Amino acid sequence: MLKKILLFLLLLCAIPLVAALFIRKEYAVTTSIVIDKPVVEVYDYVKYLKNQNNYSKWAKMDPKARLSFRGTDGTVGFVSAWDSDNPDVGRGEQEITAMVPNKRIDYELRFLTPFEATDLAFMTTDATAEGKTLVSWGFRGHMDYPMNLMLVLMDFETMIADDLNTGLGNLKTLLEQ
Repeated sequence: MLKKILLFLLLLCAIPLVAALFIRKEYAVTTSIVIDKPVVEVYDYVKYLKNQNNYSKWAKMDPKARLSFRGTDGTVGFVSAWDSDNPDVGRGEQEITAMVPNKRIDYELRFLTPFEATDLAFMTTDATAEGKTLVSWGFRGHMDYPMNLMLVLMDFETMIADDLNTGLGNLKTLLEQ
């Protein structure tokens, strides 16, 4: 009887680990909002990483996080780092890796705690009409085995999309004031 219980428990533990072998490891989220400002004005605001502290949901989760910066903000190579005692914020840094003026900014996010990961993000600005800009904020990531189980157990992409949408809503409010 003890052997059957142990075999059952082993099987119970093995099933999710085997399933994780067949679950995707990549995820991507992009959200957008229209801001009633010209593309030049919107781009000139979002190209500065320091400005993300004014609208990003993650930055607002711990206003007391310790921030540090390297390089010239609004240029490729600029790094914005954070260190928070809040485990939902953790410690990491974000670097501007590419820029297309008035169109796109690419970032590399390096999370150090509570988990290590390197993910990619971007923001795009596109004129949709006179004085209106479509701003898209995207995020791509990778979860190694067996952490990729989180992609199934939690609606991870929706959680990230909600956070990005909150940030874009804050950005819209800020820029349209």
